[in-house]
Amino acid sequence: MTRRRAAGCAVAAAVVLALAAPLLLPEPAPGPVGGWMARAGVAPAFVDVPGARVRYVRKGSGPPVVLLHGFASSLYTWKDVLPALAASHDVVAMDLPGFGGSSIPRPLQGASYPGVVLAVMDRLRLDRATLVGNSLGGSVAVAVAGEHPERVDRLAVLDSAGFNFRASDRPWILRLVAAPGVADAAERLPVRRRLVAAGLRQVFFRDQLVTEERIDEYAAPMLRPGAARAAAELLAAPGPPDFAARMARVRAPTLVVWGREDTWIPVAHARRFTDAIPGSTAVVLEACGHMPQEEKPADVAALLQRFLGAGGGK
Repeated sequence: MTRRRAAGCAVAAAVVLALAAPLLLPEPAPGPVGGWMARAGVAPAFVDVPGARVRYVRKGSGPPVVLLHGFASSLYTWKDVLPALAASHDVVAMDLPGFGGSSIPRPLQGASYPGVVLAVMDRLRLDRATLVGNSLGGSVAVAVAGEHPERVDRLAVLDSAGFNFRASDRPWILRLVAAPGVADAAERLPVRRRLVAAGLRQVFFRDQLVTEERIDEYAAPMLRPGAARAAAELLAAPGPPDFAARMARVRAPTLVVWGREDTWIPVAHARRFTDAIPGSTAVVLEACGHMPQEEKPADVAALLQRFLGAGGGK
């Protein structure tokens, strides 16, 4: 090897080490999480369904409402909306398998989620319910409503997945997580909290909402062994080939809510949902990103209360 080539290799190695060094530094451990539950007046419970153990919280009485979170999220996302809805409804928020406090089945398949939701409803003796879902949870709610209309009173989707199942339609950070070898590396290297923080800064319009507490609540479940690999499996699985047909079969009154500044799933998708679901209506929230239930919780709670009240809760 020539001296010039050796010098070039040394420079390249130094650059690589400089870029990789931050990834090798220890991450701060998440602070205490779950304190919001006491403030919201709920306590975690668990139910066993085929293939998974599901964590949920339940509050209130009245017509049932089931809340479904998005990818890499948890029932935490409903912390500011749940108490308001529980004033007049029996509200259940659950962690989908792989996330939050639920078990991590392997392989993790999104196709199982509608069945999980129905199984939890069965175990909790909910014959029918209004389903409310954000992002991934929205697509799960649509699938249940389309395939089992007898179980769904009303349907509300917030910045829902459904038209973005192709990898090319996803934000870069999700494409990164799904790339071969990345999840395995994330399981070994201290990078998961950093990835969570980066993702939250993408989904919120207002950066000041990405607090250390919020990062901890999202990061803690993803630090569980196998959580990153399961999330990558979910992203790598093909989307449902018949999702458009499922939407067309929805008969429940449907509300579509979207954040104007959503950079993960553009606001134009709201119109695609109202075009696809017969009789649905849309509301767009200004200065709001991908998770309206966290960024504009009072607005979302008011919208849902009016929507639920329009049908007498049925």
